[in-house]
Amino acid sequence: MQWRSLVLGLLLLRLGLQALLALLPALAPGLCLRRRFPFPFPPPPAALGPPAAAAGSSHWGSLLRRSGGGGAAGGDEYERRYSGAFPPQLRARLRDAARGMFVFGYDSYMRHAFPRDELDPLHCRGRGPDHDPTNLNINDVLGNYSLTLIDALDTLAVMGNSSEFQKAVKLVIDTVSFDKDSTVQVFEATIRVLGSLLSAHIIITDTKQPFGDMTIKDYDNELLHMAHDLAVRLLPAFENTKTGIPYPRVNLKKGVPPDSNNETCTAGAGSLLVEFGILSRLLGDSTFEWVARRAVKALWSLRNNNTGLLGNVVNIQTGHWVGKQSGLGAGSDSFYEYLLKSYILFGEKEDLEMFNDAYRNIQNHLRRGREACNEGEGDPPLYVNVNMFTGQLMNTWIDSLQAFFPGLQVLIGDVEDAICLHAFYYAIWKRYGALPERYNWQLQAPDVPFYPLRPELVESTYLLYQATKNPFYLHVGMDILQSLEKYTKAKCGYATLHHVVEKTKEDRMESFFLSETCKYLYLLFDEENPLHKSGNKYMFTTEGHIVSVDERFRNSLWQDILPGEEDSAEKIKPNELKAVNFSSNVRTTPSVPGSVAGEGMCVELG
Repeated sequence: MQWRSLVLGLLLLRLGLQALLALLPALAPGLCLRRRFPFPFPPPPAALGPPAAAAGSSHWGSLLRRSGGGGAAGGDEYERRYSGAFPPQLRARLRDAARGMFVFGYDSYMRHAFPRDELDPLHCRGRGPDHDPTNLNINDVLGNYSLTLIDALDTLAVMGNSSEFQKAVKLVIDTVSFDKDSTVQVFEATIRVLGSLLSAHIIITDTKQPFGDMTIKDYDNELLHMAHDLAVRLLPAFENTKTGIPYPRVNLKKGVPPDSNNETCTAGAGSLLVEFGILSRLLGDSTFEWVARRAVKALWSLRNNNTGLLGNVVNIQTGHWVGKQSGLGAGSDSFYEYLLKSYILFGEKEDLEMFNDAYRNIQNHLRRGREACNEGEGDPPLYVNVNMFTGQLMNTWIDSLQAFFPGLQVLIGDVEDAICLHAFYYAIWKRYGALPERYNWQLQAPDVPFYPLRPELVESTYLLYQATKNPFYLHVGMDILQSLEKYTKAKCGYATLHHVVEKTKEDRMESFFLSETCKYLYLLFDEENPLHKSGNKYMFTTEGHIVSVDERFRNSLWQDILPGEEDSAEKIKPNELKAVNFSSNVRTTPSVPGSVAGEGMCVELG
């Protein structure tokens, strides 16, 4: 696909965005968010050439130009493909194809891997922890607790499969125990397991049952009790730390290992508040929200005084920044996501104030390129990795986790930047049929070439479609779905791409493929899903689990004991709910969910 043509097609979003712009004046004032509306929209497609680049530029703008070349013929072809209405019959077929993708992966896991944590799709067998303390890529995630089954629970509900949802819930209740000699990463156990248990519990106990009858006969809050049990086993990570920032790993039976690392990443330590806060408010026990909120505040207090930026790795005892890189990818991503989502869910004004400050500093120091998306001199906008103390560029790569950021920008109404940044990641996908884990925008080549079926690009695509209703994003979703089928489908499920250029496979299907990637593809094409039509308000966690945005999570009985909250924690009022719902891409009528799957992993690659 030629980049000149891609730019022309993106500008067709104009019509879809006009409706969104009309809503903003009434909705945005209550949010106190950074407003970039109304923005001057780019000139009509016929007036545009490829994005301009400064003289001598050899940066990311040339990736966009090199995605195809140029010429009127390319523009005509692009308009033929992308500007027309998306046929309902095609959309229905793609919805069914996304469901089929999930079903094939899920059934393969249940047939060949359950009760182990993950499926090896090439050899059709299960995978669990190997207890090698150096193999963190495996053992941080796998806890010998049927991870893939738990992580997929609410996807079954979203797809309306009540019989399999009920069967899966009963299997989890009857067979899963957390009394295991397994050392897991606190962050991964929280977002994948704790979050899914809470989401499924909320679905089961919802009196409206929007997804069909997902109730469980004689259900006695077992999933909530399991979530409580797991969270109690994670609590030792928050003990004996001088800063209040938790240890990165905990043994589910023995507590923090004696040789535990005192270094953790910002996202891993600071992205626990949504799940821990929900658990606290469902139980009426402040402990879990207290420790998670204390960790967020501790990290926030360590930001640089001049730039306002945070690093990506910190010593939990000294508060010293070991990793000085400030970016939007691995090690940082979901920290920013959860500042906003904690506010959306719990209504604590302080969370919004932290997010606003963080977003402003990101714009000031991480954003490179010209001011406007499609006009002016220089490269198109891009967010880079910088030194937290100076704001100076540290390297010339971005990682695939950063593809979550356009979705986050949609949630706060910064749609112009979201459109432009999404186009950059989509251009990379079009080149390789996948997103390499790390891409060097200066060399215009992958630095780390594997793709583990991540969901970030498809979720941003879904959110941009929900915001604009422009069929372009349905075409993007179709491209993603077709690439996954073509390059990652294996004998028993879907496999990680070992190399996005060579298309070689690795024998692993991570649980987030079923909990996020398939879910967002399905929702993109399922316009009539109860998630969109039921009138309920939902938010996605960073692992893609749905939670209802309702009054019970905005009330707490322990406000006076949360540290430092006495004077600053001003909660939103009921008459402000409409504005908050918009910031989460949740509208009163019809209800539209919004989320970003940040996957805040503490991974250092290469």
